[in-house]
Amino acid sequence: MGDGPRGIEVLPDYFVASTSGSDTLPVQTSSAINLSLKGLSWRLGANGQDKVVLSVVEVESLRSEIAALEERESHFKAQLEHIDEILRSARLSGYLFLRTRWAALPGESLPIDDTEVDDWLPRFIVLHGSCIYLYMISTDLSPQDSTFLSDIVEIGSLPCLSREDGETRYCFYLLTRHGLRYECSSASKIQIDLWLEALRADCKLASNSEYLNDSAKA
Repeated sequence: MGDGPRGIEVLPDYFVASTSGSDTLPVQTSSAINLSLKGLSWRLGANGQDKVVLSVVEVESLRSEIAALEERESHFKAQLEHIDEILRSARLSGYLFLRTRWAALPGESLPIDDTEVDDWLPRFIVLHGSCIYLYMISTDLSPQDSTFLSDIVEIGSLPCLSREDGETRYCFYLLTRHGLRYECSSASKIQIDLWLEALRADCKLASNSEYLNDSAKA
């Protein structure tokens, strides 16, 4: 055990004092430096200290790596700002399992019953302003799809799903005037109830009867 606090071992020879006589920070030994800068060429300098020697190609490679890291940093910063904006301004947001179906148009035969097909995919759904936005994941900067609330003509609950692993999922659906039906599910009944409450409050469904009458006439 060294002279440091109890439980910490002090290695007095880990750092080597500079021999240049100038007021500089201690220089780490070359054996330790090579661990963090592996692959670089080292030479012994005039003052007995190791120094790195880079070719033009190596310098350009390092510059490219730095530029790539800066670009990634900017992208991650944009993602964080986007998520922060969603959390601050969205009426409701969160992950739900989603699948889509198309309703049969007037005169068409009913679609094949595929209720047992497991094609539910997790999507990050955002209720913001006059739209519902569908993102692949929460960090995506652009939505995969979106739907105007004014285009939604019907909202309702669906029977619960029983998964093979014993999990129960609670479900609801949205139907647009274009015949596109979004089916959403979650293992949390509270989450589904929140979505139904928010959507029913925000969607202008006063035109439902008019839409249904137009469809019947067609």
